[in-house]
Amino acid sequence: MKYKANQLLAALQNPSLGEGQGWVHHTPLLLLSLLLGLALSSCHYDETLEVCTLSVRLVYPENSVDPYAGARVELRDALASVFVDSTDASGMATFTVPPGIYEASTSEVHETYDYRYIFNGVKSLIIVQPDSMNRVDMKLKMSKKRIVH
Repeated sequence: MKYKANQLLAALQNPSLGEGQGWVHHTPLLLLSLLLGLALSSCHYDETLEVCTLSVRLVYPENSVDPYAGARVELRDALASVFVDSTDASGMATFTVPPGIYEASTSEVHETYDYRYIFNGVKSLIIVQPDSMNRVDMKLKMSKKRIVH
């Protein structure tokens, strides 16, 4: 039995390569070749993130105020990431976000000389995707309080 084990070991070491030149002595070189091959053939992927532009227009109730610049609008995705923008003079907030499903909200206080207006609005299930217009209108609810001078 010991003789067969020695024959097997001798065959594995491949004595035709010469004394001590079998695969056992070339193991570090083989491992290095394998690791180098894996490193060179590793997969490559594009890390660019596709983004879309979403415009949210605040729609104020009739007989309240005209759209104004500076109203804060928040956009929240399904992972609770929050994007914030302010409206321009036409009441439009513009976001650049990855495709997904979002919820827009605002809560804003606007004062004139005679009144304090409180506006609130929420628009849910906004689907943002590259092949759509990605523009939504958010109707606002209003509370109004007279300021006494």
